[in-house]
Amino acid sequence: MTGLVIRNAEVEGRGGLDVRLRDGLVAEIGQRLARGERGEDEVDAQGGALIPGLIDHHIHLLATAAKADSLALEDVSGPDDLAARLAAWVSARPAGRWVRAVGWHERHAGPLDRVVLDAIAPDHPVRVQDQTGALWILNSRALAQLGDDLPAAVERDAAGRPTGRIWRGDAWLQARLGRAPPPLTPIGAALAAAGVTGLTDASVTTDAASAAVLAGAARAGDLPQALRLMSGGLLAAPPDRAFSVGPLKILFDDRDLPPLEEVTGKIALARSLGRAVAAHCVTAAELAVMLAAFDQAPGDARPGDRIEHGGVIAPEAIGELKRLGLTVVTQPAFVFERGDRYRAEVDPGEQPDLYRCASLLAAGVPVASSSDAPYGSLDPWAAMRAAVRRQTRSGAPIGPGEAVDPGRALQLYLGRFEDPGGPPRRVALGQAADLCLLKTPLAGALAELDAGAVAATIVGGRVVHAAV
Repeated sequence: MTGLVIRNAEVEGRGGLDVRLRDGLVAEIGQRLARGERGEDEVDAQGGALIPGLIDHHIHLLATAAKADSLALEDVSGPDDLAARLAAWVSARPAGRWVRAVGWHERHAGPLDRVVLDAIAPDHPVRVQDQTGALWILNSRALAQLGDDLPAAVERDAAGRPTGRIWRGDAWLQARLGRAPPPLTPIGAALAAAGVTGLTDASVTTDAASAAVLAGAARAGDLPQALRLMSGGLLAAPPDRAFSVGPLKILFDDRDLPPLEEVTGKIALARSLGRAVAAHCVTAAELAVMLAAFDQAPGDARPGDRIEHGGVIAPEAIGELKRLGLTVVTQPAFVFERGDRYRAEVDPGEQPDLYRCASLLAAGVPVASSSDAPYGSLDPWAAMRAAVRRQTRSGAPIGPGEAVDPGRALQLYLGRFEDPGGPPRRVALGQAADLCLLKTPLAGALAELDAGAVAATIVGGRVVHAAV
């Protein structure tokens, strides 16, 4: 296997260094390294920093790819605007073709159910996802195509008629629709352009079929990043390690909290499979249930156990997170993207509890960052800016005491797959050659926190993105 030499790079604060990559590892670091074997490629860093590649520790790849062929509703101004956009979208598609829209929120777009969608789009099967990803709303034509044996996830009115609202019905919808998987190449390319070399797909619905789709994309290079998959049940890594298996995902809704023994049973299942636990906890109630479950489960929490999102963490929960040894994998970009809505809807006394960062770190709770795409932006640098500034789109502050400095914001993306909030990976001998080359020394990149600073992205010692 031919290697790669990166010349004149800044490595961990030292400028003018060369770095040789061979067999997927960092093989040599020094000044003016001798030329290697014939066929070895070279890249001139021009003084830019070479840092470990970023890992997005919580993403939903298939849903992110599907969003590219969906109508985005995040910025609609009201019910009339939603109706106009949806009507225009369906009019450009043949009658009978499925239509998918995402990002609806009742506060901005008004209430939505089967009847409302029927009036807007009577000739197409339509499904609209809310901003959290927990709810789908379908019109009558869409419901008719799914058959009569509807599951309990389908909400019904007082007369027993389906309202079109389906809570946490992704797996059932996917099985009924049986549609071809969306193209993943644009997602892999966009992430590579931002310096991302690793992805943890956090979908609870991942099964053998969807894992095979993602593995195929990894083998084909459509997803050039190293890939780790969560699931809500059994999952085995393929012999070629196209992906590794991550924590067992536990997801439930604040609307219908399960008995504690059900949650501890899930933890026991994870332990029997030799897997850590990743618990979806957006609300304070969800977090309270998970903390109690970890406290009662045999063996308590273990290294690698994670709280996903940590959307609301009350001060008294911080000590419990520390005591139990749990990591919080959060999404600081939501402070920017949804912050104005939070300021309008969340009690001012609870707003400091939203998507905490600095207070967790100060208490010794490991924290990692992620996108939660498609529900948040793919851009990790935008999330870093949000973690530093703690401002909404309008410039209003949200929990300014939770702000971190730019260096720490970057480190939130540098933990290992198995220890996302742990010590940052290093550019060091023998380490994996999953790297991000910046156009400037690190200090300059931290001053801007912009994806435009990425000059090249390297996975397994191979350049998968080079800026023009």
